Amino acid sequence: MSDSSIIPERQLVFSPALAQTIGLEEAILLQHLSELFKHRESQEHRGYAWLRVQRDWLLETLPFWSAVDLHRVARSLADKGLILVESPPLHEAEALVFAINEARSAERQAARAASPEQPQRRQGAGLLAAGWTPSEDLLQLLALNHGISRAFALEQLEDFVCYWRERGEVSHAWENKFRQHVLSRWRQSQQDTGERFRPNDESLRDNWYPSEDALEILERTGVTRAFIDDAVPEFVLYWRERNPQEKALNSKFIQHIRRQWARYTSSLTHDTEPTRIPEDWRPTEDVYDILRMSHIDPQFAEALLPEFTMYWRDSNKLYKSWNTKFLQHVKYHWAKRNELATHGQQQDAYRTGRTRDRSLADDLNDRSWAS
Repeated sequence: MSDSSIIPERQLVFSPALAQTIGLEEAILLQHLSELFKHRESQEHRGYAWLRVQRDWLLETLPFWSAVDLHRVARSLADKGLILVESPPLHEAEALVFAINEARSAERQAARAASPEQPQRRQGAGLLAAGWTPSEDLLQLLALNHGISRAFALEQLEDFVCYWRERGEVSHAWENKFRQHVLSRWRQSQQDTGERFRPNDESLRDNWYPSEDALEILERTGVTRAFIDDAVPEFVLYWRERNPQEKALNSKFIQHIRRQWARYTSSLTHDTEPTRIPEDWRPTEDVYDILRMSHIDPQFAEALLPEFTMYWRDSNKLYKSWNTKFLQHVKYHWAKRNELATHGQQQDAYRTGRTRDRSLADDLNDRSWAS
């Protein structure tokens, strides 16, 4: 071909089927790197063939990417289990030290040969671990590309893990999902920050209640209306103390309830048969964990325990879960205590909220404080 050709350099070749499976950028880089093994001498290490390729050479042969882009795509290939990397991020290092994960490639080829007509699941897919955390590389990329601080990204981790573990879905790229989650929250945060400078006469009133849309979303996931009603007063008090003009309260309420409901349904013990409350009964540690999540002092709950036990032993009634009864009882009295404190009765709040001042049966059936 003459020097005047408009396409003088070697063309990049990639498989459309591979691009559909792992992503276009990943397919381009993976096949570009795999071609190097035909022309360069590799080093055997830990059962893999390793190559060292200069970053500048990669940028020259892939001029449509920056060093940050190269690192992002290489990191994605590593997360998918297609390559192994033993070098710092490419926007910091001078070279990429990598190996093709041949074991995983062989598994995919064997699976494809055994069932050629069936689409293959991406390798490495699995449930999100309870203790999952994003990599340092991802946190650095969020800071470099979007100006998102490490602290802000990690603040979103609890909701991210709780949401995806509730759904029980599998994925091969949790880092990518977390990146999208953080970016969405960051944009919402920026929007909320801008809106705070707008005049706004609406405050968090005593009678605030979640919207019908918020209630529908929660009830669709199995959360009971009684559980929602119990949580409203403590939620209102929590945000009134911090920012009465807080935006997106319905969204925050949904997140708050989801966390509590997930903990409530997965941790509380439900017996198959109703029983009488034992004389030495104590709530499980999970109950105190839920109370802490609701910002309720465990010592306050401890003070209510003796008369709670005595009342239900005297009533001789049977229930499947005394943990649930006690949790409802404590949350009710905590709400009544803070309701009185809000109206200038802090000194008498604890005394007037005690069971001996009114019927416990009335307390448990009365939801006037949540209306």
